[in-house]
Amino acid sequence: MKFRLSILALLLALFTVTAFAHGNEVHVKGTIEKINADSVRVKTADGKSVEVKLAASTVYLVRSNNEDKPAKAADLAVGYLVVIHATSKDNALEASEIKFSVPIRTKAATSAPAKVKP
Repeated sequence: MKFRLSILALLLALFTVTAFAHGNEVHVKGTIEKINADSVRVKTADGKSVEVKLAASTVYLVRSNNEDKPAKAADLAVGYLVVIHATSKDNALEASEIKFSVPIRTKAATSAPAKVKP
């Protein structure tokens, strides 16, 4: 139980900052709310929606067991937590890297429910 609370606290701390500059890149953090063939829309912690364009050069990484593993655009899903490294191009954000993970509540919801004794 303490482990889950620690993970939840860590995720909340990660996603409280919605976007900040890092060199010439912008980091967009939040939850995927819509996916198109050429973009994703992310809902940030402050409730704003940010659209980020996908490029052929975008790198996808999935966070699993405390390490990043290669992934592809098809692995993204609505509701996943993301950290996107993007650059500003033509008045839009274009993703250079997308790191994502399945939210804890989704992982817990997919496991079999515990049986309750009467």
